[in-house]
Amino acid sequence: MPHVFSDTRKLFTRQKVKSAFIIIRMFGFIPLFKGIIYEIKLMLFQNYSRWIRQSENSHINRHDTELPYMPKITIVTAVFNPPLNILRDTMESVLSQTYANWEFCIADGKSNEGIRGLLEEYARKDQRIKIVFLDENKGIAGNFNEGIRPATGEYISFLDHDDMLSPNALFEIAKRINEEKEIDILYSDEDLVDASGVRTNPEFKADWSPDLLRSYNYMTHFFVIRKILLDEIGGYREGFDGAQDYDLILRAAEKTKNIAHIPKILYHWRHSPGSVLADADNKPQANENGRRAVEEHLERMQLKGRITYARNLYSYRAIYEIEGVPKVSIIIPNTDHRKELARCIASVLSKSTYRNYEILIAENNSSGKEIFDYYKELSGNEKIRILTWKKPFNYSAINNFCVQHASGEFLLFLNNDTQVISPDWIEQMLMHCRRKDVGAVGAKLYYPDDTIQHAGVIILKGGMPVHAFRHFHRRQAGYMARLNLIQNYSAVTAACMMCRKSVFEEAGEFAEEFAFAYNDTDFCFKIRDKGYLVVWTPYAELYHYESKTRGYDTTRRKKEIFNKEYALFKERGRKAIEKGDPYYNPNLTQKRPDFSLSIK
Repeated sequence: MPHVFSDTRKLFTRQKVKSAFIIIRMFGFIPLFKGIIYEIKLMLFQNYSRWIRQSENSHINRHDTELPYMPKITIVTAVFNPPLNILRDTMESVLSQTYANWEFCIADGKSNEGIRGLLEEYARKDQRIKIVFLDENKGIAGNFNEGIRPATGEYISFLDHDDMLSPNALFEIAKRINEEKEIDILYSDEDLVDASGVRTNPEFKADWSPDLLRSYNYMTHFFVIRKILLDEIGGYREGFDGAQDYDLILRAAEKTKNIAHIPKILYHWRHSPGSVLADADNKPQANENGRRAVEEHLERMQLKGRITYARNLYSYRAIYEIEGVPKVSIIIPNTDHRKELARCIASVLSKSTYRNYEILIAENNSSGKEIFDYYKELSGNEKIRILTWKKPFNYSAINNFCVQHASGEFLLFLNNDTQVISPDWIEQMLMHCRRKDVGAVGAKLYYPDDTIQHAGVIILKGGMPVHAFRHFHRRQAGYMARLNLIQNYSAVTAACMMCRKSVFEEAGEFAEEFAFAYNDTDFCFKIRDKGYLVVWTPYAELYHYESKTRGYDTTRRKKEIFNKEYALFKERGRKAIEKGDPYYNPNLTQKRPDFSLSIK
């Protein structure tokens, strides 16, 4: 499954020109302009070649690769008439591995005599190379399955006939298996190699993220699977041309939770003429086959729903069925701010297509006459209740108090300075929140100027929570199109966050020690500790009128409070913080939440 979301070395590929016309037609020139500026910045400042020089260790030698446990790793390749020089590069990348306990199983789908001769030449060079010459080309799935048959390794890995492995690829796999022997699936980061041999477009991936995998095949290469598990799922399936890897990965991931990500570039995906990377029109059926692979995955997982196309090529959107009409309690703390609250309430009442909800407004020490006049206006609406919290402001305590009075099965925490954009915003959050494996769901929030206020929370090194892609334009796709994809994050903001009431109680509510800040991130940490996922969806959209330049340290007293709460948050989340954010790759910058490279 190709990733064609961005190519930072070429601004005007055929595919990009097509996409540009679509963006202009749907959204106008502003998001297109901002997207071009973003890619120019990536080209000017990312400097991937510099990152390679500073970050990759190219001096591993064969004497440094002994491990206590040396699992045999089989590399499987299906070959059918690649250019000879490219196939030779692929073969040499295997022979150059610093790890020795491997075998290379190649199934050739009746290629020309030149290819056959080259394969025989390499088989004579190294007895670990096994060649299966087929009487016919069985297609990519059939050829790969034939390559798997003679495999004797404990783990099976896959290499396309025109791609290359990093010299330390197998060593890094074996090293990780030594660290976690129960691992069944491993995958790595990857990049592209252009026709001139220049490495570009690194994809630095998230750790295991089931919702991101249902959005696109982010695992792709370098994919390694335990042989016993591969036998159980039956190898590749016919009928998924262009998405056969995606289908295999989805079926494998259904069978195990022991999935590991190695955040290193171990695989080089060749960008060559005629490939899907060069032009998606080369395999028009791949996009539909990918959608069908995810839809069948949902059926096997007994998740009622359907899969449609997302905004980017080879990306998908899961639309889960909402059984019944469960009640949702919308909780809004408020002090004065009549204008903001009225705008928020009006948008909920007038735009929401989901009707089974109640609104609980937590009145907290307002002093202005106009807000109490507004409360009187609302008193005739049977969907709205005004609750009174007379103690000093404490965001956590106020919301915990409201939950005690909530009659809904689902809780939707909402700031009073928000405004609904998507009429089906409740449904878009509820469809995920109903899943048994999900603990909290967050929305996509914009500043009034249509730039991103919230698109998931990243935990930077040292423990600072920051909002992903903050200040990007709402129509930008972001790194690997993640602004357009349903995915998992470490946390989401409670400015608009939904969870099941039972999960809220199981996690122990909002910690009231966090009166002003970090209460939502701390809560998300607690539900993740219980084994639940945090989901962010770009399909529930709201404005959040929080100032773009607002600072929490407006007074000395407030600064002291926030510093104290930050120290407490870091102490409570120490284990998670030390591990690093599983959804934000450590090769990406810790200075900005824009997913750019970390370059010293």
